[in-house]
Amino acid sequence: MSNSFVHRRIAIFGSTGSIGTQALEVIAANPDKFSVEILTAQSNDELLVKQALKFQPNIVVIGDDRKYEAVKQALSHTHIKVFAGAKSLEEVASMDCYDMMLAAIVGFAGLRPVLCALDIGKPIALANKETLVVAGDIVMKKAVEKRVPIIPVDSEHSAIFQCLVGETRNKIEKVILTASGGPFLGRKPNYLVNVKRDHALQHPNWQMGAKITVDSATLMNKGLEMIEARWLFDLGPEQVQVIIHPQSIIHSMVQFDDGSIKAQLGLPDMKLPIQYALAFPQRIPNDFPRFNFKNPCQLTFEDPDTKTFRNLVLATEALYKGGNQPCVLNAANEIAVYAFLRNRIGFLDMTDLIERTLEHVPMIESPTLEEYFESDGEARNFAASLIKL
Repeated sequence: MSNSFVHRRIAIFGSTGSIGTQALEVIAANPDKFSVEILTAQSNDELLVKQALKFQPNIVVIGDDRKYEAVKQALSHTHIKVFAGAKSLEEVASMDCYDMMLAAIVGFAGLRPVLCALDIGKPIALANKETLVVAGDIVMKKAVEKRVPIIPVDSEHSAIFQCLVGETRNKIEKVILTASGGPFLGRKPNYLVNVKRDHALQHPNWQMGAKITVDSATLMNKGLEMIEARWLFDLGPEQVQVIIHPQSIIHSMVQFDDGSIKAQLGLPDMKLPIQYALAFPQRIPNDFPRFNFKNPCQLTFEDPDTKTFRNLVLATEALYKGGNQPCVLNAANEIAVYAFLRNRIGFLDMTDLIERTLEHVPMIESPTLEEYFESDGEARNFAASLIKL
């Protein structure tokens, strides 16, 4: 097999977040293989400018219009084109000047740029799980129509993807998503009622952004991953299982219909699945730390505590109901996490807020894209109305 690697121009949508900054480290370590064509950020203009000066992309987009002049001024002595606003994200995603999009915008805001990239036949390295949670049926249908791959960056979905390489003709019995359990593994509601933002942001294994770290603490992250896996791998809800694995060494597993289980292992480091997605189908060497079987390490597994962490139950119910329910779940959760991070509601209040929103927004069995956006808006407005000012 040839080892020649065709140079790829990468568009990083969400370059100043945890995934975006680590992706730039991967690109910096492999300048012969990757270059940066597009960088976008929502509001962190200072870091965006630093990244642009270092990587010299063709285009940068700052989502927050108010930061446009500052970014434009800081880059005025370069060739870099500067755009601003949500509409610009879509317009730039539709430009045929890059080879692959790394979709790393946090939350629902990442959906439209991904659809624009798919429209022009660009492969997606997907770090934004909400895109598939909200409108997985529409996104995957478009990817199939355009014959472009969506390669997952989430460590769990990357693990499943890797386990499925070479298994196209073999039937999957189920996929098993592993969860670390977050910082509150084993804790009960009487402890969680007093938990504050700073406790929830202390993840034992992973360095991640604030939103995903809180989602990990509530187990909502695993619920969203179940919905993402359902669409990515064309599974029925009953084929997706979650197991707690505190060491985060096994990133996920696939069980085939002969009972055999394949697992992907490695140290908890997001640079590995990022690199795998950007370079797929090739594996490229790196100097990341390796897991060492000589160091004593017990790998343990247990069922999630769904009585305490009810977000996982709400997400599972939304997965089974389908329609606009995952979209509503995601919207309510984004509002809940936003409020929790600003000390406006308590840790356990997040689940109550999501549950009440799911009860309030009407079910739509087979939503159009427009109806997904309407459901998202309605869910956000209702969830926000429940928060005491």
